[in-house]
Amino acid sequence: MTAPNDAASPPARSSSRRLAHTAGGLAAALVLAVSANLLTERLLPRAQVDLTAQRLYTLSDGTRQILSGLQDPVTLRLFYSRRLGGSIPVYGAYADRVRRMLEEYAAVSGGKLRLEYLDPEPFSETEDRALAYGIQGVPIDQSGEQVYFGIAGTNLLDDERVLPFLQPERERFLEYDLTRLVHDLSNPSRPVVGLLSALPLNGDPRAMMMRVPGAGQPFVIANQLRQFFTLRDVAADAQLIPADTQVLIVAQPQGLPDATLYAIDQFVMRGGKLFALTDPHSESQASRPGPTGQPPTDTASSLDRLLNAWGIEAPREQVVLDQRGAWRVRANPQDRVQAVDYPAWFNATGDSLSTADVATAELQQVTFAAAGQVRRREGAGIEFTPLVTSSPEAMLVETARVRENPNPARLLAEFRPSGERYVLMARARGILKSAFPEGPPPPPEGAERPADFPAHRAQSEGPANLVVANDSDLLEDRFWVRVQDFFGQQTATPFSDNGSLVANLTDTLAGGDALIGLRSRGESLRPFGRVEAMRREAEARYRQTEQSLTQRLEATERRLRELRQGSAQGTGQPGSQSVITPEQRAEIDKARAEIVATRGQLRAVQLDLRRDIEGLERALRILNIALVPVLVTLFAIGLAVARARRRVAARA
Repeated sequence: MTAPNDAASPPARSSSRRLAHTAGGLAAALVLAVSANLLTERLLPRAQVDLTAQRLYTLSDGTRQILSGLQDPVTLRLFYSRRLGGSIPVYGAYADRVRRMLEEYAAVSGGKLRLEYLDPEPFSETEDRALAYGIQGVPIDQSGEQVYFGIAGTNLLDDERVLPFLQPERERFLEYDLTRLVHDLSNPSRPVVGLLSALPLNGDPRAMMMRVPGAGQPFVIANQLRQFFTLRDVAADAQLIPADTQVLIVAQPQGLPDATLYAIDQFVMRGGKLFALTDPHSESQASRPGPTGQPPTDTASSLDRLLNAWGIEAPREQVVLDQRGAWRVRANPQDRVQAVDYPAWFNATGDSLSTADVATAELQQVTFAAAGQVRRREGAGIEFTPLVTSSPEAMLVETARVRENPNPARLLAEFRPSGERYVLMARARGILKSAFPEGPPPPPEGAERPADFPAHRAQSEGPANLVVANDSDLLEDRFWVRVQDFFGQQTATPFSDNGSLVANLTDTLAGGDALIGLRSRGESLRPFGRVEAMRREAEARYRQTEQSLTQRLEATERRLRELRQGSAQGTGQPGSQSVITPEQRAEIDKARAEIVATRGQLRAVQLDLRRDIEGLERALRILNIALVPVLVTLFAIGLAVARARRRVAARA
């Protein structure tokens, strides 16, 4: 009787052995995973894999170039009040993001970037220090206690640069702001910006002699640039752009001799940054008297010889009309209407401004007047990035229609939008060939070459960077700022972002290739796109039901009011009470019950909508959090089972 038991015991022992092997394999896999994490944390603390769609946690090449090139130490102090993160969790999450990025900066810098983390508690020396640096305090509650979240940077020369308060809304530009801060501290001198223009950007002495209030004053944009840069005029007949010039602004270039064009060309070939503003028709020139006392007849400008050689076109035969942001102007005296839209003067807003470039991403509107388009030449090998475009409600017309006695009413009547967006301003980047392949032209008659005239360069040193706009009127005060005299002082109130645009572009160009290459990044706190789509679908479905219930509720309430008014009117005296018949009472009670029931259904619909959305979000969050561990566990179990089966098969 013992034989059957003896025969059954080996399979039982084999099954228990397999179970023990499986459990042992799972335990070994767990120990291996924990050990790998501990070893990685100790041996490779900076190792990470960025799987975000927009590479949020990967530093750009430009940032790495600036950090690895630091010669002297730079200290960044993060002033962050812990109470801010405790009261507003969004700031706590953003502070963690800032801290991680700062640590990444310090690691890449090779020890040249030093970090300090400070918590400025109320009435402490740390708070006094934060205020001394210019860190902005913000009240957190009614008690008046202030919290801080800013960065102060210093270098060995005690130069200071500050980010007063870090806003989560600006997270897309966090890397740019930090890199700009480090770059400024490692290059404390002001960048030199050259200014070559046929417009009186720095003022017109002739107009000032006429003693007309406000006449002859420098453009507001020139005064604004002077706050951040060292501005130097470049003569229209210059044969050489000074070597210390980092950015050259060429606005409304007219009749430049070949020697000056060659100087601009070689400036770009040597690595200088160019900001060119040409114009098919300068409203600024058309409104100013020339040397003869009358406005000039030629109001167009171009850099065709240079731009065409570099793969860019800025034609002056046509201007862009845009109806979406058209200005209202006075109509012709013979017209019956007093004001009319003038699509030649328009504001570029919304999706016309690039959100991918730090210079334009936070602007609200930029005003253009008689602007032309900018385009890449067919076959050109440059990188062409639009910064500002027209809306689809735009078209092209001949320049003569806005230059010679323009008729706004007729222009609007004949307006036919093409549905195409026209580029008004763009960045260009790439290896450029010189527009003077044969070498420098002869000097102007009666002039000699400068003694330090550099050797000819046939192409640019590395990728050249330039910004091209086909409208110089965006510099004109009347198109973006109101200037008023306040007790002898000129006060400027911008109504458009032209000044910020020019300053931002000059700033990125002056910062060098490393800063130009930085673009806005995504945000770490991103919504579930699929959840949002399903939420909209569900809301649309529920809103239909809600609307019908709301209409029924309003109709019932209206019927109830009519019943009550009818009963009061039966006495002939307003406000008096009358005897309500049983039929009327039943009708009123029925209406009241229907109102209560309808309101209950409305609450149920709204509750269902919120419950469905929250349930969907909760399920997706759990799925996102638990999916990877579950997959790893299933993989480990499957691997253990497969190994056990192979061992059993090998023994058989």
